[in-house]
Amino acid sequence: MSELPPDTDRLARLEIRLTEQEAVIEDLNAAITAQWKVIDRLTRQLGRLQEQVEDSAFRSASGAPEPPPPHY
Repeated sequence: MSELPPDTDRLARLEIRLTEQEAVIEDLNAAITAQWKVIDRLTRQLGRLQEQVEDSAFRSASGAPEPPPPHY
């Protein structure tokens, strides 16, 4: 096995490093995309819960009776 000239060896190491960095960037992008989907879902869920709490607080403040449970 012959030794590569210094410039060729350096170039090969840089190419390997670039390939590894591209893989890391793709992995990080996938993780961020997945986290953003979770955050978006949780944000929508929180909005719905806030609406339910506000509706419940409005009903109790107005003195209106609670609607009967669905099984009545």
